[in-house]
Amino acid sequence: MILSKIDHVAIIASDLDKSLDFYTKILGFTEMSRIERKERESTIVYLDAGNFKVELFSFPDTPKRMSYPEATGLRHIAFAVKNFDAIVKSLHERGIIFEGERIDPTSQKRVVFFMDPDDLPIEIVEA
Repeated sequence: MILSKIDHVAIIASDLDKSLDFYTKILGFTEMSRIERKERESTIVYLDAGNFKVELFSFPDTPKRMSYPEATGLRHIAFAVKNFDAIVKSLHERGIIFEGERIDPTSQKRVVFFMDPDDLPIEIVEA
């Protein structure tokens, strides 16, 4: 298996307060931090889910069905990998098409995104 673990799950909520209540009060996740992104009319709330994190996003007027890239529901699944370059190369050799490599502004780690067969975004994160 080339993927080690899930790093985080990002979810776009149609109602941030309702989703926060669900994830914190019902599922027991703990709010770690919050970022207000006024330029995007967006908030990100980081939740500790034990062995992974949840990034809970809000955006104004999101569609109800997933579209690329910002819509209500699951945004992407992320996997942390120890040998980033080798994993990306291996997946590329298997025909996976990636968006351009970039540096995550929060963690400063390299990341790449690609889609599963149903166009669910998947992220590979440098461990």
